Amino acid sequence: MLEVLGLDAEEESVYREMLAAPTGGIRELAERLGMTESRVRDALDRLVDLDLLAPSRDSAGGLRAVSPDAGLEMMIRRQEAELAHRQEELARRKVAVARAVAQYATLRPNTESEQAERLVGLDAIQDRLEALTRDLAEECLSIIPGGAQSQRSLDASRPLDEEAMARGVHLRAVYQDSARNDGPTLAYAQWTTDRGGQVRTSPVLPPRMLIFDRRIALVPIDPENSRLGALCTSSPGIVASLVSLFEQTWESAVPLGADHRRQGEDGISGSDRELLRLLASGLTDEGAGKRLGISVRTVRRQMAALMERLEATSRFEAGLKAAQRGWL
Repeated sequence: MLEVLGLDAEEESVYREMLAAPTGGIRELAERLGMTESRVRDALDRLVDLDLLAPSRDSAGGLRAVSPDAGLEMMIRRQEAELAHRQEELARRKVAVARAVAQYATLRPNTESEQAERLVGLDAIQDRLEALTRDLAEECLSIIPGGAQSQRSLDASRPLDEEAMARGVHLRAVYQDSARNDGPTLAYAQWTTDRGGQVRTSPVLPPRMLIFDRRIALVPIDPENSRLGALCTSSPGIVASLVSLFEQTWESAVPLGADHRRQGEDGISGSDRELLRLLASGLTDEGAGKRLGISVRTVRRQMAALMERLEATSRFEAGLKAAQRGWL
């Protein structure tokens, strides 16, 4: 009943018992309430702090219960005073924040210049993405390399994509083939298609990009080092080139619902062909795996399967036989 004033059930029980039977010590009080003496002492200390108990004038060292009308009224007044103090403190903090924003606004590093904006830090990139998504009118094109996407990235993208598709914005995204092997990433891609978006995959992708209404593009400053930030550009020439690159990638990609391992007319799948091509160009297993968005173990397992299929005893022999078949 008195929980709204900050008392728990035990404290209220002790207070009620002190009102009903003010005589007796802690032991008797504990027996009457079925509580331990330690818990009774804790409740008594709390009630003293709340001014619901006061020193007794009849018993030296004892306590008496303050009448409810006086004690509870005092509690309400104390809480009102505390609330007023918090409101004053909040008002002071609001003023301080407003002054800080005005003071540091000119020092922000992420400022726009000559149709380009350099964004440093994940927060700055996320803020810009949210603003661009809100302004979307028709479509968003995206290339998302790297296979498995982090859960944090997926969680940040979901509300933006959901709100855009709800407004009728058309989404087209190209993931790496290896994204099909990651449960959360595949689930997100399927969630996108279920809501009207289109998703395709490809063995090898160009660097990450997002294109908004074919007017603004967001790309990493250095694809090999995402910590350097992103570049947001509205330069017509750059955006047009990125749109063209996206469309070429889209045309050669495989729809999410199709089998990306399906062999072509020459008898080899796109992912196997890309692996052979990357290794033949001199890349290590680690390098090829990075380009394909797969682990080194997967590279070696896939290559072993190709060697068995080609009946080759070495990678060199496999390369020769792959070339003879027209795979390279």
